[in-house]
Order: sequence, then structure tokens, then C-alpha cells
Amino acid sequence: MDLRKLKTLIDLVAESDIEELEVTEGESKVRIVKSSAQPQNQVVMMQPQGVPQYSAAPAAAPVGAAPAAALPAEPEGYVVKSPMVGTFYRSSAPGSPPFVEIGSEVKEGATLCIIEAMKLLNEIDTDKGGVVKQILIENGQPVEFGQPLFILG
Repeated sequence: MDLRKLKTLIDLVAESDIEELEVTEGESKVRIVKSSAQPQNQVVMMQPQGVPQYSAAPAAAPVGAAPAAALPAEPEGYVVKSPMVGTFYRSSAPGSPPFVEIGSEVKEGATLCIIEAMKLLNEIDTDKGGVVKQILIENGQPVEFGQPLFILG
């Protein structure tokens, strides 16, 4: 689907009372969902292989609308973020003990977890020492680039 058609569909949803629109064209599938609680609509395009691709589209703000609620404050401490998209694993193999637990003291360069991307296991090391205050992702969950994984204190 070309960008002009996509832009037209986004405008149609933004200017109407429709909350959700799904269009299938050939093997491509587009779903646009209007959300009044968030400042953006989310557009999901399904490729023939079924792999979703996400992109943000500007939402039409109603005249006189109140500003969006403030986002929660960034947690205190050093945030270790994911350097890639993949699947988060706390240990090197199923049944093995996790690399770190809450309260574990880690030194710079210590392995915190593994992220599997494209069948490759990538060890994620910390570039700063400290104590693990929080583990923000559950074992086996997908992670995005830049998503916070750990909070070190």
C-alpha cells in the first residue's frame, strides 16, 4: 500500500467518529486505531510473512482538549537499556540460574542478560557497576531497541 493511500486512511479515521479501521489490500494488511488517551494513533502494517511493522501517525487533537497526562517519572538510578530488538532471557539456558537477581552487585562489564535476535544469543553487559534495584522485563518477553531492562543503584 502506498503512503498516499495510508495518509488518506489516517486522515479519514482522525476526522471521523470511527475508532478503528482495518484494510486488506492483496497480502498487505493495515489497521489504524484511534486512541483518545494517547497523543498518537498507531498504525500496524502486516507484511506477507505476518511480521508487524509499527509506525506512528499524528492524531487530530480536538479543539480545546486538555493536555495529555504527565508521564511517570524516570526511575532513579542507572537505566540499562536494550541495544537491540529481540527476546529477553535472564539466564544462559532454561533451568540455569539467572545472571543477576534484585540486590546483586555487578561490576562494569558484567553480563546481565541475553537477548536473542535472529537466532543469535547476544550477551548484554553493563557499562557501569552498581546494585540491581529492578528487573523491568519478564523472562522470555520481547524487547524493543532502547527499552529499559534494569535499574542499577
